[in-house]
Amino acid sequence: MERMTARKRSVWWRRLVLGAALSMLPGLALAHPHGWIDMSMRVIIDDDGRVEALHQRWRMDPFYSLVLLEELGRAQGEESLEQRLDLLGMEIRDTLAPQGYFTELHHGEAAVGLGEVREYTVMERDGRVEFIFLLPLETPLLLENEPLVYRVFDPTYYIEILHEENGEGPSDDALVLTGAESRCSTRILPADPDPAKIAQAARLDITDEAPDGLGRYFAETGEIQCDA
Repeated sequence: MERMTARKRSVWWRRLVLGAALSMLPGLALAHPHGWIDMSMRVIIDDDGRVEALHQRWRMDPFYSLVLLEELGRAQGEESLEQRLDLLGMEIRDTLAPQGYFTELHHGEAAVGLGEVREYTVMERDGRVEFIFLLPLETPLLLENEPLVYRVFDPTYYIEILHEENGEGPSDDALVLTGAESRCSTRILPADPDPAKIAQAARLDITDEAPDGLGRYFAETGEIQCDA
């Protein structure tokens, strides 16, 4: 498969999401978002108690996954599906990089710098495409007093990203700490968008482009609090 330019990647990404949305019932295709991702977050903490990376798993919705897998199956070339998924992972990583991998991170009021994703993979499991990647912090961060807060969202709210659920709320695996001491706790806060933002999103049909930043108002918030 020929590697795509950044512009072609963006168009391809949107076209696949659009195709997934069109495969839904007509009534469901008239409002944002047009696809969704089930996310789980693993916060990596080093031996010195510093956060060093965010390990994320994104499970694409079944409709979007179907379109992706059909596109990969129809692509010309002799590559196996596994090889094509590897190339897809590169394209997704490169598309997300200029947008901060859809991830905002704050320690108290201060924004936290993020590094470059070098470890990632794409796989198909139970009919759904999963993108798994390790997002390092620019500098390992010691959590003292102030909480570490993250939000993961598509700025245009074209794709909705929510933590994995168990039917009653976020699952136990939706946000976990690796290497953390017992003094740290976690919680996931639901989005609480202003009614005006909800109405704005509802007015967008499948051909409209949402204003950049709309997705932030619909993002869940993950919080890690460690006592001093």
